[in-house]
Amino acid sequence: MKPSLAGWAFAAPALSVIALFFAFPVLAAFALSLTDFDIYALADLRNLRFVGLDNYIGLLGNPLFWKALGNTLYFVVAGVPLSIVASLGAALLLHSKLVRFKPFFRTSLFAPVVTTVVAVAVIWRYLFHTRYGVMNWLLAHVGIDPIDWLGDPHWSMPTIILFAVWKNFGYNMIIFLAGLQAIPEDLYEAARIDGATWWRQFLHVTLPMLGPVMLLVSILTMAGYFQLFAEPYVMTLGGPLQSTVSVLYLMYDEGFKWWNLGNASAVAFMLFVLMTATTSGLLWFARRKGAE
Repeated sequence: MKPSLAGWAFAAPALSVIALFFAFPVLAAFALSLTDFDIYALADLRNLRFVGLDNYIGLLGNPLFWKALGNTLYFVVAGVPLSIVASLGAALLLHSKLVRFKPFFRTSLFAPVVTTVVAVAVIWRYLFHTRYGVMNWLLAHVGIDPIDWLGDPHWSMPTIILFAVWKNFGYNMIIFLAGLQAIPEDLYEAARIDGATWWRQFLHVTLPMLGPVMLLVSILTMAGYFQLFAEPYVMTLGGPLQSTVSVLYLMYDEGFKWWNLGNASAVAFMLFVLMTATTSGLLWFARRKGAE
């Protein structure tokens, strides 16, 4: 058998799984987005009509879609850097030789990742409660008036961002920790001999060596944050004043609340295109920086 044919033969099972669970659903979602599939078509396919790009045109003219898109971009732009900084900082602390009981702290910091979102969201709602929450109790001790964290449109999204960062940074921490452990100690020793301070070692040794890991973490975190849904659904139900409605939340409402499945598919496909374009741009930027 020719080497090329042998390669395709070995890759065929994996490619079949990718086609079944990725390519076909994407094509089906796109086809569904070109129809007016709703609860009536669900009962009788004869009620299904082809509407072309009307669903997309309707979304572009829907103020709620732009509001949800703005909320999602706000969540991504603010949440991804915070999550990366928090996870990298925790990984650096755990990698330090001065830290004792590393397994305990590693497990403790990773615990929020495997904790049920609903359970911790309920606890956070009490922590940020306006009247008897711990956060406002602490603010009262320094003379600051209580803040309606989840009921004020100006504070609701920052509160959800803080919750999401706390909930997810442990996953990236483990990835960063593996990357730090793969950096040869000889590089740090050579930098110390040259008189480099800790900060210069971090800038000129740690960060360059973590480049591929940083790219991986950025893509995974960004893809996850674009799919914001569980946090606002549990904590605010998209409020107040739709300040926490995300694109995925809008898709859920259109598909499972109003049964406009064609419109929901259009929302999902536009989110897919946005995520693909953003990820491609990030990869292009990383390749360009690597080439330079």
